[in-house]
Amino acid sequence: MTRWNAAAVAMGLLLGTALASNAGAEEWAPTRPIKIVVPIVGSTNDALARLIAPKLQEALGQPVVVENKPGAGGNIGADYVAKAPPDGHTLLVGYNGPLAINKSLFDNMPFDPQKDLAPITLAVKSPQYLVAGPAADFGTAKEFIAKAKANPAKYSYASVSMGSASHLTMEMFKAAADIKVTHVPYKGATPALTDLLGGNVHVAFMVPGNVQQFVSQGRLKLLATTGDKRFPSAPNVPTLVELGYPTMEATGWVGLLAPAATPKPVIERYNRELVKILKSPDITARLRDMEFEVVASTPEQFGDWIASESRKWGAAVKATGAKAE
Repeated sequence: MTRWNAAAVAMGLLLGTALASNAGAEEWAPTRPIKIVVPIVGSTNDALARLIAPKLQEALGQPVVVENKPGAGGNIGADYVAKAPPDGHTLLVGYNGPLAINKSLFDNMPFDPQKDLAPITLAVKSPQYLVAGPAADFGTAKEFIAKAKANPAKYSYASVSMGSASHLTMEMFKAAADIKVTHVPYKGATPALTDLLGGNVHVAFMVPGNVQQFVSQGRLKLLATTGDKRFPSAPNVPTLVELGYPTMEATGWVGLLAPAATPKPVIERYNRELVKILKSPDITARLRDMEFEVVASTPEQFGDWIASESRKWGAAVKATGAKAE
């Protein structure tokens, strides 16, 4: 064999090794069932997880199980994932509370959202609805503010958990409107909505997916939204910014993460599959019906988003003096 041929063979072997290595990285696959942890009960986080789980199971060839681990404003479930083996078999459906709010709201955090979790994708985001129960003696945001000013501490509000966007958004609104409303925290959207519908609490900030059906049925009153523009499905309902509260643009969002030390090929595989799932016509249509904007970001974009939201919500916690109760 000539030196030229020998060099060509050697180059071919090196190229083949490199291609095989790249192929192996792209072809990572789970070897046992995957657990998706939802740190809250009966929320759009839960709905999103159960919407994508069958599609993810089909894509990866392993069972995908959704497990709720609520408590401490989402910290219990998020901490569970942060401390799970970083092997690609445990994922978190995370949201504002445990990822961007709680480190400012809680005196002691069992994990660091930006150090102990690896972002995969920011899945969806949405402004919130300010809703009132059917027995409320007001029908607009302006009337609610007037009633609350005239009757300090008479009214109460539900949140899906301590540290959630529904909790802190109302605290921001209380400060902006100079009203007093008593906080009643719940462990998830379902019990919060049950009491709101039953008249045990008066108002709540909720993502549209949790309350849209009840608004449509006339069982909840839609008072205002927290977006920068009106919802297409509720064109006659003003935003709080329109009503004179410029700081009241508050977004709820949901994304997927893994333990921090999860290998990059695993994160990349999950990102590819989840982006495809989120952008598939049937899933996109379902999420839009829930008034969610599909984002389907890269891991890097999601990491930047969490950092930005942490600064924003941290400033809100400081300004309002809100604390976990």
